[in-house]
Amino acid sequence: MRSVVALGVMAVLLGMRVWEQRDLVRGAAPALEGTTVQGDKLSLAHFRARPLLVYFWAQWCGVCALQQGAIAAVAADWPVVAIATESGDVDQVRAYMGEHGLEMAVLADEDGALARRYGVRGVPTLFVLDGAGRIRFTEVGYTTGAGLRLRLWWAARGWR
Repeated sequence: MRSVVALGVMAVLLGMRVWEQRDLVRGAAPALEGTTVQGDKLSLAHFRARPLLVYFWAQWCGVCALQQGAIAAVAADWPVVAIATESGDVDQVRAYMGEHGLEMAVLADEDGALARRYGVRGVPTLFVLDGAGRIRFTEVGYTTGAGLRLRLWWAARGWR
């Protein structure tokens, strides 16, 4: 009986995951370029040599706040582009970054246009791209730093 319940729970969780990720883009990552809140020009083409984590988040998102430490730790070892979606203008996002000691490249997506381009319907949403700019892994919701590092490592080896 326990195995039937466990299978049922796993089926529900898998169904929720499929539902959450239904609109996320697959294959080649859409163009992503702009000026970071730090004032630097950014383009996905700058990251073609190694895997990249593209991280959609928002200031008002509690789960994003819980995950910030793991994202910052991953950013110390792997390229990360963070997109602050519907979190205010460049100055507001820059102030938030300073208050929380976050030092990764961040694009301010004031109106959510970048998020829509990627099919993002909720935050946090993460994409792991390989060195050729193909989306290898997607995740919606909380993800551990270890899980992200493993996905980036797999992407570096061309695994899926």
